[in-house]
Parts: sequence; structure tokens; C-alpha cells
Amino acid sequence: MPVRVTLLAAARSASLLAERFDDDRPLDHTGWHEVELASPALVPLAAAELRYCAPTARSRGTAEALGLAPLAQLALRDCDMGRWRGRTLAEVTAVEPGAVDAWLRDPRSAPHGGESLLAFISRVGGWLDTRPNDDGATVVAVAELAVVRAALVYALKAPPSTYWNIDVRPLSAAVLTGSAGRWSVRLDAAV
Repeated sequence: MPVRVTLLAAARSASLLAERFDDDRPLDHTGWHEVELASPALVPLAAAELRYCAPTARSRGTAEALGLAPLAQLALRDCDMGRWRGRTLAEVTAVEPGAVDAWLRDPRSAPHGGESLLAFISRVGGWLDTRPNDDGATVVAVAELAVVRAALVYALKAPPSTYWNIDVRPLSAAVLTGSAGRWSVRLDAAV
């Protein structure tokens, strides 16, 4: 029987509003309020046999607020943005327009000195493919929006450039069922 992995996008923080790269700020007041409002619909996720989260403050905070008692997974961390970490796209584009262009065009490019988009998608996919699929195991993982996007690209075997066309909202869920290399995707309504 296939494993069922529910990926829940972490609630918002000030960094989401400022669109900063790889920023580990905790949930802000609005984020906590959104989790509180969404909680009735998301509480059933705590019944999952395995509960994980990204090692970011925002993901941990979201998971803990939902009572998931998650195990942090390093493989679910956001893309390593190297020297661009904590900066906005506008700030980076103002000083490194060619590097930003190369990064957006070539999924193997990592002009920031961190992780390429292709390496990021592969890392997240590797984590997904190693989930136990014993007799229909259920898994929930709270992760950054970028991680959910990367998992969807991997599960669908879509070209890496598809990553830029997927919009994941805070507290939205994607359900993946299957096993290593064979995934089906179901999107649940944003909460």
C-alpha cells in the first residue's frame, strides 16, 4: 500500500511579506492568528503516524501550534541561498542583475554560492523517496513554501523551470501518495 505524505506550507512571517531569501524568522502575529483560525481543519493532521517539519522557526512554530510534536528534518530546509540569504530579490537584482538572470534561467546555476534549484529539488525529492511505505503509512510535514514547490516539481517529474510557475500559499496542503519515484498529487484548498 502506498505512503501518504501531506505537505503543509508553514504559516506566514514578516519574511514572507518582505520576500527574503532563506530567512528564518519566526511566525509573526498574523501567522499565529492564521494558524489559530485554520486549526480546526488541520487538527486531523496530528493523527499521522510520522510527523516532521523543516528546521526553520516558522515551520516548527506552525507544527507545534497544531500539536504535531514534529521531528525536524534537515532535508526539508529551504534552498541554501548562499550570500543572498536574508536579502530581497530587489536588493540582489540591484547589485547582481546578471547573476539573478542566470539563476532564474538555468536550474543548475548557483551564482549566490549556495544550492542550485536542481540540487534543491533533488534534495527534497530524495527525502520524499525515502519515506517509509509500510502498509499505507501516513506522514505529515510542515515546511517552507519553497520546499512544497520543490516537492511538487519532483513528484510530477516536471522540468525544474516549472518551479517558478507554482504558487504555494501559507497553510495550504499538498497530498502526495505513492512510493519512491511514483507519486500522485492532490491539492487541498488553502485554509
